[in-house]
Amino acid sequence: MKITREIKTSILVIASILLFIWGYSFLKGRDLLTNYRIFYVEYDNVEGLMNSAPVTINGLVVGKVTSITLLNETGKLQVELQIKSDFPISKSSVVSIYEPGLIGGKQIMISPNLMDKVPALSGTTLQGSIIPGLTSLVGERLTPLQEKVEKMVVSADALLKNINTILDAKTKENLKSTIANLDATLAEFKVASGTVNEMLADNKGKINSTMANIDKASANFSKISDSLSKIKIGKTVKTLEKTLASVDKIMSDVESGKGTMGKLMKDETLYANFAKSSKELELLLQDLRLNPTRYVNVSLFGKKNKPYVTPVNDTIKK
Repeated sequence: MKITREIKTSILVIASILLFIWGYSFLKGRDLLTNYRIFYVEYDNVEGLMNSAPVTINGLVVGKVTSITLLNETGKLQVELQIKSDFPISKSSVVSIYEPGLIGGKQIMISPNLMDKVPALSGTTLQGSIIPGLTSLVGERLTPLQEKVEKMVVSADALLKNINTILDAKTKENLKSTIANLDATLAEFKVASGTVNEMLADNKGKINSTMANIDKASANFSKISDSLSKIKIGKTVKTLEKTLASVDKIMSDVESGKGTMGKLMKDETLYANFAKSSKELELLLQDLRLNPTRYVNVSLFGKKNKPYVTPVNDTIKK
């Protein structure tokens, strides 16, 4: 069978049309020869997400972003995902926009809910979320820090203004004078410390001797304290208490007239007799002194003694 020129031309035109359709779809990110699923996600802000951005599940690329459309009804952005994997994606899975690094752009990450057994069919709109990237986190941390730095700079500026106001010409001169006096004081202190060091060096032997004496006295005091600690102070105190009690009892007996001492102190008759006896003894001794021959009569030659004559002037008053 001979193929006519018209049939050849028709086949060529059809092949060209199919090739054009396939090329156009390929340029748009769609592969007509591959089985894939389409999902949609809506975001308020895609944060720079571009077409053909990879779609990953647990870090594995399973598809790509095919289109981003602005919805006129809600003003949200609808992202179309083309998934080439047969991995089961449930309706409750979350599709997140994240930033894998500082250099790479935004990507899509699907977090499948394995507990949900209801699969999402092609054309289903899934739940979307945005994971803050490193740049966003740094910006969030730097914003409060920037505000604090600005406040600090303002406070420092106000402080410097106040210092400039306080440090007028007179105050500066006073500060200079104070610093100069301080330098002079430090120089004098240096000289004095040198003198003290010389004195200590000259009297080093005396100081060592004094310290040795102090150590010796401390040792002696330690020995004395040990000796005192060994003395039975308690027993001595008890003995002293007994002695004082005995003395107190004797004094009580004396005051009450008991015993010889008590009778001597309390019996007036005994005291009067004792006083009278003492007076008579005094008179007897006086008379013996004045008239010894009255009491002692010694004659060697048989001579008679003179008669006793009563003394005219008696020194003892009766």
